[in-house]
Amino acid sequence: MLFPQWQIGVANVLYDGDPHFDADAHLRLVEKLKVTTFCVPPTMYRIFVQSNLDDYDLSSIRHSLGAGEPLNPEVMRVWKDKVGNEVHDGYGQTESVNLVANFPGMEIRPGSMGKPVPGIDVQIVDDEGVVVADDVVGHIAVRITDPYPLGLFRGYQNDEAATAKCIHHGWYYTGDMATRDSDGYIWFVGRNDDVISSASYRISPFEVESTLLEHPAVMESAVVGKPDKMRGEIVKAYITLASGFEPSDALIKDIQEFVKNQTAPYKYPREIEFRDALPKTISGKIRRVELRQEAINETT
Repeated sequence: MLFPQWQIGVANVLYDGDPHFDADAHLRLVEKLKVTTFCVPPTMYRIFVQSNLDDYDLSSIRHSLGAGEPLNPEVMRVWKDKVGNEVHDGYGQTESVNLVANFPGMEIRPGSMGKPVPGIDVQIVDDEGVVVADDVVGHIAVRITDPYPLGLFRGYQNDEAATAKCIHHGWYYTGDMATRDSDGYIWFVGRNDDVISSASYRISPFEVESTLLEHPAVMESAVVGKPDKMRGEIVKAYITLASGFEPSDALIKDIQEFVKNQTAPYKYPREIEFRDALPKTISGKIRRVELRQEAINETT
């Protein structure tokens, strides 16, 4: 059982938030140890696809998994093209077991977290607990059933207010927003606090981040809402650049035009700030809450 133990080590130990993370050393280990099941956070996938994956023999990998935060479609496409298998993204929380996943045999739709786990009723609902129509943004919620959903917590210890905030109307509200398409696939939009409201438009930071990653100059991005007197909020992007690119006003304009053309004009980042590295947790998640606070502080 060497390989499963090792892949857990990759996912949870070897990435320590160091901006100088050595992708080459990790890929050489995968090659040397003939890893078959590969599970790492999206941050690592984003770093790996910036490498020349043709330089490594990754043919031993039979199953790739992503966890921790949504994985961008462009990264998934590059990984599949170079490694030969699709990344199976999934969704769960500390308060629950895995709730939504891309199971073996399912069609993988890059950018979607997949479909609800059998036995758990996961829906997209409004503030009153009413299931919303397809393609409408709502809360990711778990229906409270009898018997109680397997693996779902029953509340926060000694914090009735926090429990009441997330368990009501017969649902557990995860705090995340998403849409559901007509085939039942769920598409992440963002945390409640992360969704950007700009001039009456609701903008998914994940969608903008995913579009940014399709630009050749962008290695990694984080998008937040920055307070604005006219629009309520504007889209601000923090970007780390791929090798060979340098910050410039011309590059900012080029990236902005790229996003306008790929999505919609109102979604483009009106402000772009280049960073050597983005703040991350020990497990590799981008700390958007920290960047959002920085953006707020700029306006005060």
